[in-house]
Amino acid sequence: MKAVLLNGSPRRKKNTHQLLAATADHLNEMGMETNIICAAEILRGLEVPFCTACRTPCDGSCFSDTEMETAMSEIRRADAVVAASPVYFGTVSAPLKAFWDLTLRERSRGSLLYTVGAAIAVGGGRFGGQETTLRAIHDMMLIHGMILVGDSSSAGTGHLGVAVQQGEADESHVKRRLRILAEAVFETARETRSLRQSHQ
Repeated sequence: MKAVLLNGSPRRKKNTHQLLAATADHLNEMGMETNIICAAEILRGLEVPFCTACRTPCDGSCFSDTEMETAMSEIRRADAVVAASPVYFGTVSAPLKAFWDLTLRERSRGSLLYTVGAAIAVGGGRFGGQETTLRAIHDMMLIHGMILVGDSSSAGTGHLGVAVQQGEADESHVKRRLRILAEAVFETARETRSLRQSHQ
């Protein structure tokens, strides 16, 4: 099984990346192949780094033969997508939103139907908009028909996803939440794999 971890931070190796890297390590231990994609880096290679609704239905021609096309191919083949974002004004970052808007073609194809989805949010304060950011990520995933999990698994119950305060990536309680989230992703992906295979 394969998981794509989508980094929505414009800062490549900071908190958001550290959290995704730790989640990837857990998933690898459970037997999942992982790939971390940085949305901001992918978007930098596009002439227009956001959706302009240039064609209806979307045919993906605006990012044909770019790293975005490669990223979309990775996401299409994934059993799970874990998206992480810093909190910007109570919601997801601009790179994550712009990247996700470009998945419109995949939505029309049903490419992510029954793919497992999970979210991580990092805020500047303890109550820095993490829950609204997690919900925004969930909303984007639900529109694709993805199967959402929070940070609850057989290892323990949680909430909407992993909510972290900036600078806490190495704290023991954060590490535990990430492990539980990874277990939820793995268990759900394993149990729902037949749904994805029957849809392909």
